[in-house]
Amino acid sequence: MRLFRSLVLYAGLCLMGNPAAADMGRLMALAEGELGRIQFHAEPKPLALSGFLDESGNATSLEAYRGQYVLLNFWALWCAPCVKEMPALNALDGAVGGNFEVVTLAVGRNARPAVDAFFAEKGLDNLPKLFDPKMTLPREARAPGLPVTLFIDPEGHEVARAVGDYHWDSDAAITLVEAWVSGS
Repeated sequence: MRLFRSLVLYAGLCLMGNPAAADMGRLMALAEGELGRIQFHAEPKPLALSGFLDESGNATSLEAYRGQYVLLNFWALWCAPCVKEMPALNALDGAVGGNFEVVTLAVGRNARPAVDAFFAEKGLDNLPKLFDPKMTLPREARAPGLPVTLFIDPEGHEVARAVGDYHWDSDAAITLVEAWVSGS
């Protein structure tokens, strides 16, 4: 029902000549089946998110990705759906080129050696190892649980979010992300 209401809203905005809404309407039309649970926002939402730690323990933030399309995924080793979708996120990052990056942020208690072992075991060579041990970003982003994935535009605004695990390596997901990144 939520998707239907959103489609009606976007169709109405498109008829009024809103080009951003027209692009979002095309993206929503691509979202079928499982991807229909992705929540597209009528307007981009500003994000004021705290920093986090890189693989070496140095402070960094989403500013490092400014100018890129980012799929920011909150995950944890103790979260079974998170662990399940990580190989698909890795494949998506490898499949979509250009100005796009999948950013995976391990939140909560995730020992770096255990994350290193998990990445090696699963062959996750496209994803960064980033950490938010105090779970600050998910709280600031009002993530209802894990996993949650935010679609962030090059200006640093959230344009959509996906709650729960997805088959990010499916043809539908790759097509959706490619359309979002290309603006069509």
